[in-house]
Amino acid sequence: MEITNIFKNKNIKVTEIPKWGTFLRKQWEDNFANHLSFEEKKNIYLWNSGGFCGYLWHLFSYEKKDNLQGQEAEKAFNNEQKDFCYVFWQHTDYALILENADILKASDLEDECDIYVVDKEFNWTYVNTHESGLCGPYFSRKDS
Repeated sequence: MEITNIFKNKNIKVTEIPKWGTFLRKQWEDNFANHLSFEEKKNIYLWNSGGFCGYLWHLFSYEKKDNLQGQEAEKAFNNEQKDFCYVFWQHTDYALILENADILKASDLEDECDIYVVDKEFNWTYVNTHESGLCGPYFSRKDS
């Protein structure tokens, strides 16, 4: 993937974890959307349902969790300490572990759609959506 080259060129250690997407998406949901009921998650199309494509980031676009958006989200992400991160996408099980990623910036992810970045403990997340300019990017903390 081209994005791994961007990371490697910045001297970020990249470990590919090709089958971790499902696990990481579930961990994300458990950490950021655990305050919602099953029905609330269904109503905001958090998952694929009834012919509608679900997105975890609907948590933010439906205003179900506090978040920063747009340039504020990018700034918060850029300023966040990123020693160890997971990177995963909405529609693939391919994922990455990034180490020594402090130099990672939002601009490095601008060509990626429906990409999620979280720290090792899932304390914060940054999401770049496929609806750039309309929805996102988003930054949120687990405890916000």
